Amino acid sequence: MNLRPVGIIGTGKYVPQRVLGNQELEQMVETNDEWIVTRTGIRERRIAAEAEATSDLALQASKKAISAAGLTAEDIDLIIVATITPDMFFPSTACLLQDKLGATKAAAFDLSAACSGFIYGMATASSMIASGVYKHVLVIGAETLSRITDYSDRNTCILFGDGAGAVVLGEVEQGRGFRSFELGADGSGGELLKVSGGGSRIPASEESVGGKKHYIHMAGNDVFKFAVRIMGSAAEDALKKAGMTKEDVDLLVPHQANIRIIQSAMQRLNLSEDKAMINLDKYGNMSAASIPVALAEAVEQDRVKEGDCLVFVGFGGGLTWGSSVLIW
Repeated sequence: MNLRPVGIIGTGKYVPQRVLGNQELEQMVETNDEWIVTRTGIRERRIAAEAEATSDLALQASKKAISAAGLTAEDIDLIIVATITPDMFFPSTACLLQDKLGATKAAAFDLSAACSGFIYGMATASSMIASGVYKHVLVIGAETLSRITDYSDRNTCILFGDGAGAVVLGEVEQGRGFRSFELGADGSGGELLKVSGGGSRIPASEESVGGKKHYIHMAGNDVFKFAVRIMGSAAEDALKKAGMTKEDVDLLVPHQANIRIIQSAMQRLNLSEDKAMINLDKYGNMSAASIPVALAEAVEQDRVKEGDCLVFVGFGGGLTWGSSVLIW
């Protein structure tokens, strides 16, 4: 089978209007701006309005990506929403989004791989287009993490924010597009980062709510150690699979979780700061939305040129990780 070359043909992002800065968090929990910035690099994050759900954020980002691709909603064959904060258990956020977009010809499903979800989604979409199953696939990373964040827990509430990023994947000219994907998981680390309540194991109850089972719980030190190890190695693995080297990288677009984790990946790849897209100071950790929002901003800032080699890399709950090499 002759596989089609597949790339990103449109990007878009949306972040809520409300800004939650470190100074405001100082009034909520025992923390301070210097402590947060020194340990995470985060200065502020965005918080969805009361009436905004994940599908609403995804809608705005998707409209921009479809427009940037020069398409209409009816040109989309498949919608994949990577999220851990769906509007509801079912129907999927992707189905709700399909209706809001008017993408009447599109199949739709959600994908759950936490902060790695967007790369998992691009890998899925790319294979479907390359094999000829679909022509145009909309992939979105969208989260309203503020709804599952405990703002009395200073270890987690400083980290997370809301937002959505979207891309349209389609066929591109030979020599461009995705060169490799590297996906991985280690379920033995599932306890390190989780929301345990609300599923079939611990269904919603007065007891589960009282026990804060519906909020993010994270073993921060263990997750940090895992992330530092996996970010660099996953990026290297994707480059090796693509037949490329560190010297070929024009821009690293990493998951925006912690500045020290990003810096460790940059050091491993011998990259200077101008070769990494970093925006976590403005948005914090937006889980599956981090990478597509960073990519959309890199495009807006004209930091991506035709023929550039981009490396995407992320890690998240599961534990999961993913990386990809793309020629723009």
